[in-house]
Amino acid sequence: MICAAKESAARAAVGGRRGWLKNRQLGAKLGAVSAIMPANFVVQRAADRSAGPPRWPPLSLTLTCEPVLTDSTDTPTGHPDSTENSSANSAGGQRRRRSRGRRRGGSGRSAAGGGWRLDQFQVAEVEGKLRFHDFSLPDSLMQGIQATGFEYCTPIQAASLPHTLHGHDIVGKAQTGTGKTAAFLLSIITDLINHKVDEPRYAGEARSLILAPTRELAVQIADDAEKLVKFTDLKVHCLVGGMDYQKQLRKVQAEHADIVVGTPGRLIDFATNRDLYLDQVEALVIDEADRMLDMGFIPQVRRLVRMTPKREDRQTMLFSATFTSDVLRLAEQWTDKPAKVEMEPERVATDSVEQKIYITTKQEKYTLLQNILSGDDVDSVMVFANRRDICRRLHEKLVKQGFRVGILSGDIPQNKRSRTLEDFKSGKVKVMVATDVAGRGIHVNGVSHVINFTLPEEPEDYVHRIGRTGRAGKTGTSISFACEDDAMLLEPIEALLAMKLPCSMPEEELLAAPTNRARTSKGNNPDAPRAVEPPAEVTAEVTTDATPEVTADAVADVAAEATVEPVAELAAEQPAAEPSR
Repeated sequence: MICAAKESAARAAVGGRRGWLKNRQLGAKLGAVSAIMPANFVVQRAADRSAGPPRWPPLSLTLTCEPVLTDSTDTPTGHPDSTENSSANSAGGQRRRRSRGRRRGGSGRSAAGGGWRLDQFQVAEVEGKLRFHDFSLPDSLMQGIQATGFEYCTPIQAASLPHTLHGHDIVGKAQTGTGKTAAFLLSIITDLINHKVDEPRYAGEARSLILAPTRELAVQIADDAEKLVKFTDLKVHCLVGGMDYQKQLRKVQAEHADIVVGTPGRLIDFATNRDLYLDQVEALVIDEADRMLDMGFIPQVRRLVRMTPKREDRQTMLFSATFTSDVLRLAEQWTDKPAKVEMEPERVATDSVEQKIYITTKQEKYTLLQNILSGDDVDSVMVFANRRDICRRLHEKLVKQGFRVGILSGDIPQNKRSRTLEDFKSGKVKVMVATDVAGRGIHVNGVSHVINFTLPEEPEDYVHRIGRTGRAGKTGTSISFACEDDAMLLEPIEALLAMKLPCSMPEEELLAAPTNRARTSKGNNPDAPRAVEPPAEVTAEVTTDATPEVTADAVADVAAEATVEPVAELAAEQPAAEPSR
């Protein structure tokens, strides 16, 4: 059984969900095969990787004549270390197929910890709404759902969960903020809880993989997953660029990789360095597929998908805000007989958001923005612009004016972006300036206003932007500036929304010269430059002494007394210049 590729054979012996039991054909012929390996094999390999080629411990095999209780659904997988779709096909190419109920051993409802019972989570039945109680979800997951405050399924959850909980692939069309993140997380967590892995697992062997186009969205998905698995023994890992690689690696080596969320670039780094293995992935999620296309990540995503098992041997869930021909082509390549779910552009967001369009000029935009931000009804604002340089200029100007403002764009270091986002969520930052890429997928409650400093070039981005406000049953306000450069972008936005947006000229007070907030106590920003105050004694002298009245006669007297010396006389008084040497 041990061939020249010792690493692959050793992984097959102790790694994977089924370990050496993956080769069912060999087990059926030879009887029960047990591999005896040191208990610290995985840790030893991780520690010795940097020291050079590992020294593999001796492998001893014991053959007995006891019959093997084989599961006909667990057929051999391919080479464990292969980075291609290398699941070996035996007996017609069949393997465990999630949608047909052929799963690994051990299923059933998982009890929640701490004596929690399902009857402690009461949700009344409402006509037209689907409860999470209506699905056979594990009790430990239901406890996490209760802790997050979920009660009823959103439309995308109600439409997708009946398919994904039975293992079917799905291609979903939904906007951000519709609850699609919870839709695929609930399906993944349910399967991982109900079908635990009893055999030893290999360090860095992922059971599920979630791809996101931006760091912020990946972090948000990981945070949501952490909340849902709070009362389970599942481990979540978030692998994104701009963060400490070694810190992420230490966590991957110390804990099982049940749910891995990341951006394509960092995941490629982990897989290339053999710190993450994707050949045993059971569920693959590709979120924001249209944004992946726009950002040019598809080649990296293709490479990651090739590292996972065949599409017939994994569950694939692909979500996109739009169904373009390119997105549908990718879905056809990566999914196997998927269920197709389409949600119309989120009418809930547009109905709960008051939309305004101000017709203005390019020169008046900043004055209009500053006056709007100074309003008393403005609590938390997101300002969107199409380019990074516009965001930088807006951030610099607003800081000088004394606003508590942060910025989210691709050129900002990840650690600073994370701190800025946390400050915005906590209320320390009142205004957040962001691009579409950085701002997409941000879930912050309590955003009162969304301001489109520049209209988005893609109509779908308009829906994503205004979806940052008017969330969780609250109302919000969306204000867009339309000038001579981007007014033509209104028509496709109105066509997408199937409604005419109200356009008006801004009020005169909104175009008046604003006051510098840095010189006032209201909204004082510690980062803004402070105005220099004159000394107390100087101020007292200026304010107490009376200013003499200046009259026309006094000015004439001063002019009469003034004498002007001729230029010639002045020149004669000057000493002669020394000749230059």
